[in-house]
Amino acid sequence: MATQPLTLAQRLHLYYQAVNLDSVRPEARAAFEQLRAGLNCGTIRAAEPAASGNWRVNDWVKEGILMGFRLGKVQSAGQAGPLEFFDKDSLPTRRWLPTDRVRIVPGGSSVRDGAYLAPGVIVMPPVFVNIGAWVGEDTMLDSHALVGSCAQIGRRVHLSAAAQVGGVLEPVNARPVVIEDDVLVGGNCGIYEGTRVGAGAVLGAGVILTRSTPVYDLVRETIYRATADSPLEIPEGAVVIPGARSVVRGKGPEWGLSLATPVIVKYRDEKTTQAIALEDWLR
Repeated sequence: MATQPLTLAQRLHLYYQAVNLDSVRPEARAAFEQLRAGLNCGTIRAAEPAASGNWRVNDWVKEGILMGFRLGKVQSAGQAGPLEFFDKDSLPTRRWLPTDRVRIVPGGSSVRDGAYLAPGVIVMPPVFVNIGAWVGEDTMLDSHALVGSCAQIGRRVHLSAAAQVGGVLEPVNARPVVIEDDVLVGGNCGIYEGTRVGAGAVLGAGVILTRSTPVYDLVRETIYRATADSPLEIPEGAVVIPGARSVVRGKGPEWGLSLATPVIVKYRDEKTTQAIALEDWLR
């Protein structure tokens, strides 16, 4: 019986585990470039929605990206006036064509090759999108926004100015940040460590979400936390604003200390939707 050829995932996993990468460098480089091409067109994703409604993480994609860093050699990555840039030759800046239907507004944004931006995405300067990221149709990336490695951003999302979406590569089994469809992320928000934001949620300016962040739901009288097996999850349609909770231990009460914590104050309704609607004429 003929031996079945290895899949791209299997090949990347083998090369990632290779003790001596130089011994398989040409084959590994070809596999990485195949991975990068699949990431560019969105057919390969670091994480993807599963039928159960949860998200499945593809560890082999992150293994391949990490291997790409190991394979690359630092070289000149171009110049802008008197400035010269240097990066791994395996991680070039992505090139765009008008047929991609992605608006990259002039002013210093950078998208690494291996990041998928769907038709209708608008990138306001300066923005950085790292390899492995996936950004859905008609999403707005506003000035100074960061989309980290392998982050998954849905359709019709608005990342407001200075919003930070953390990336993840190591450990390879760690979950990337997931922001589902129709989410508004306010200015100066930070979403990190595998947090999942449900469809239609609204994060007010300055909300910070991490694995160690408890989120207090005043509407449902529930506290949301990450566990060993699941990330912090913000429910669909939740409207989250920065809040504070008292420190009740040690010197906390005496010193009048409080800790910042996000609070869900309502769930999205027609009035909320009208207030945050993206202007169609921008597109």
